Amino acid sequence: MTTQGPCIEVQGLSVYYGDKEAIRDIDLSLPEGKIIGIMGPNGSGKTTLLKCMTGLLKPSSGGIKAFGKPLISQRSQISYIPQKDQVDWDFPLSIRDLVQMSLYRHVRWYQKLSDKLIKKGDEAIDSMGLTDIQHTQIGELSGGQQQRAFIARALASNANILLLDEPFTGIDAKTTDDLIRIFQTLKNEGKTIVLVHHDLANAKSFLDHVVLLKKTVLKSGEASDVLNSPELVKAYGFSFQPCRN
Repeated sequence: MTTQGPCIEVQGLSVYYGDKEAIRDIDLSLPEGKIIGIMGPNGSGKTTLLKCMTGLLKPSSGGIKAFGKPLISQRSQISYIPQKDQVDWDFPLSIRDLVQMSLYRHVRWYQKLSDKLIKKGDEAIDSMGLTDIQHTQIGELSGGQQQRAFIARALASNANILLLDEPFTGIDAKTTDDLIRIFQTLKNEGKTIVLVHHDLANAKSFLDHVVLLKKTVLKSGEASDVLNSPELVKAYGFSFQPCRN
């Protein structure tokens, strides 16, 4: 999908859990076709903001648009990949099952998947290099394979925006680099990748845009500008300069 404006607009968004403030007065405009990092210290509201963007969490006030329309009408354009600890990895589900589940939105409840839809799912699995292990139960996969399985599900569903909550947690440096290359490929294909990220050391190397959050937006813009800004000190309490060899 190509639009003239931002892919996601957040206006006056606040969320409270009882009397506890999670995020407040969030105003954002996120560009399409970029890799966008939501960053900030623990407890800054990153996951809360991401869940609001998926439509899974109803805000206390404010609203969100996707591609210029109310979020509720654009849910099919968005795929959410949660934190690992929010997934039941013991559930008897294979990679193929996981991907095909996303295809049932295209058929009525009593219908089977068409050959065309099944082929679409198979192509998504193949694009993530998972064809040879597609019948493996998801809990038996490595951390990187689990992320690729969920990305395959997103691709099969035709989502144009992928929202990922800490996708690099629990994986090694090589697998992190592999996932970053996948994100860059998806960006080049016109997808928008929005991810909660906490590693300041590699953020500049692959993020195009950063939202710096501490319950409210401290700064949002090009990664190099945000990660070199005084607001970084406000967020984390210190400035960050990567080590040079």
